[in-house]
Amino acid sequence: MPHKIESKLLLVDDLHENLVALDALVRGPQRTVFQAASGEAALAMMLEHEFALALVDVQMPGMNGFELAELMRGTERTRQIPIIFVSAAGRELNYAFKGYESGAVDFLQKPLDPHVVRSKVSIFVELYANRRALMREVEHQSALVHELEAARQELERAVRMRDDFMSMVSHELRTPLNTLLLESQLRKLHLARGHSASFTPQKLLEMAERDQRQIQSMVRLIDDMLDVTRLRNGRLSMKPQPCDLAVLAGRVVDTLRQQAESAGVALSLDAPAPVHGVWDEFRLEQVLTNLLTNALRYGGGEPVHVQVDSIDGLARMQVRDRGQGIAPEDQARIFGQFERAHGDRSPVAGLGLGLFITREIVQAHGGRIEVQSQLGEGSTFTVTLPREAPPR
Repeated sequence: MPHKIESKLLLVDDLHENLVALDALVRGPQRTVFQAASGEAALAMMLEHEFALALVDVQMPGMNGFELAELMRGTERTRQIPIIFVSAAGRELNYAFKGYESGAVDFLQKPLDPHVVRSKVSIFVELYANRRALMREVEHQSALVHELEAARQELERAVRMRDDFMSMVSHELRTPLNTLLLESQLRKLHLARGHSASFTPQKLLEMAERDQRQIQSMVRLIDDMLDVTRLRNGRLSMKPQPCDLAVLAGRVVDTLRQQAESAGVALSLDAPAPVHGVWDEFRLEQVLTNLLTNALRYGGGEPVHVQVDSIDGLARMQVRDRGQGIAPEDQARIFGQFERAHGDRSPVAGLGLGLFITREIVQAHGGRIEVQSQLGEGSTFTVTLPREAPPR
């Protein structure tokens, strides 16, 4: 509101008694009065403060009031300050006309009428306060516009992410479902035609294994989506208990070894000594599984190596591949939601949630995950963990 805005007034006169008398007339609430005994001193104050009004004596030794006004009008910072000239000279000198020519907004003749002085000063103070209030409102409205624009862009991004996510989910779930549907239709056709040779124990085992892989693929997609929801709501369950990271890694590598062999990838583990700590075993298995699955996907068929050891009192897991690598500009982005190494151009299946979930699990353990990679030379993901997960 205008009445809450401070107004600074500048009084310029070479006579101290005139400054004191004028100060008594113009001083009031929300007003700060500055006094200058010369034009030079007034200019110095104007460069330091923003004034609502300057009351300037015309006849001063050295720089007179008109010369001061000309200098003020030539400087950007002082150009907008209203000037009221004060003079004791006779009207026959036509000072008022010259004052208006030099840019003054008013001219007061001595002896001063207190009521007139207070009235004129109040008008300019109110104009200044209204102008400042308007400027603040414009700035506020501009800030609101920027906030609304940022919110609009964020909303558009969220809508795009939602649409992309639904498209990816539909695609990723449709693939195993279509496979199961075709398999069931084929078996139904064999049964209808009496092809009992298609249902030998060995072939039934192969069918069950294929079905299991497709179902596990769908279960993993659904688990990833549920984990993201839990993370957003801060409800990701953590159950730390004593375990050996080397044993955990061996178990995960054995589980994925068949998948690696099917893809023609040599999967190796180097865990020469136990690495004990208090962690959520299931969640760390999830971390290593995500990292190994990515290495198998993006590794281009080259060997993948896992190493588990201790460094500086911390536990460490590393997954290294020799695949296509990750560009420097992508190395931070891939840990975001729905992000993949090559963005929308990635031909590799997946929702882009694995590394996001991995990072959140690692950070929930008080650890950190880093990637070192060069295009064409592969990638190394390093997980470093304290020996005990912090309480949640």
